[in-house]
Amino acid sequence: MKQNWWKFVASIFLIYSLIAGFLLPIPELNILEQSIRNLFFHVPMWFSMMAMMFISLWYSIKYLNSNKTIYDIKASAFAQVGFVLGLLGITTGSVWAKVTWGAWWVFSEPKLNGAAAALLVYAAYFILRSSFDDEEKTARFSAVYNLFAFVMFMVFINILPRLTDSLHPGNGGNPGFNAYDLDSRLRAVFYPACIGWIAIAYWIGNIVVRIKQLNRKILMLEID
Repeated sequence: MKQNWWKFVASIFLIYSLIAGFLLPIPELNILEQSIRNLFFHVPMWFSMMAMMFISLWYSIKYLNSNKTIYDIKASAFAQVGFVLGLLGITTGSVWAKVTWGAWWVFSEPKLNGAAAALLVYAAYFILRSSFDDEEKTARFSAVYNLFAFVMFMVFINILPRLTDSLHPGNGGNPGFNAYDLDSRLRAVFYPACIGWIAIAYWIGNIVVRIKQLNRKILMLEID
């Protein structure tokens, strides 16, 4: 029980951020107005995705250094959780775009396109994993590709969008993250939301690892 204290804290943070995210009084910001509440959901999901993809990368590196199957299982599991968070992030971002820009998707918007490209890079990772029958070959090729995928992921969402003008908050005169961060009311919900989402994602990732291990054991028994 003592080892699981962080799960209780994460759950409390997440419940608190979900409730406060809808009920907390917010500052009046031009353009964003009530849509600023999406800050408590959209941004933490992307932060959580980045954290899960980094963990996946870390386990891929550990696999390449040791050839231990457990590291490949963990790399795959955390990539799956990160991918789902990315889908949620891009969905909430699309909702935010509809409210503030009047369209679900703006094809000239580099951050939206970069996010979509980043998800496609990881979609290719999962396709690659299903392309081999040999377990060791799958693990090795996937681990190598995961190194490339993470680099491209960071390029698409953090580097390329900064090289051009954007409608996204923080660009083109729109209120940005620094403005949010200065408001203590938003900060009191945003930071717990980030911590809660990342911790819950890590928790789910470990559950997926256990499920994958059980499935592998069942498969091995069926083969025997």
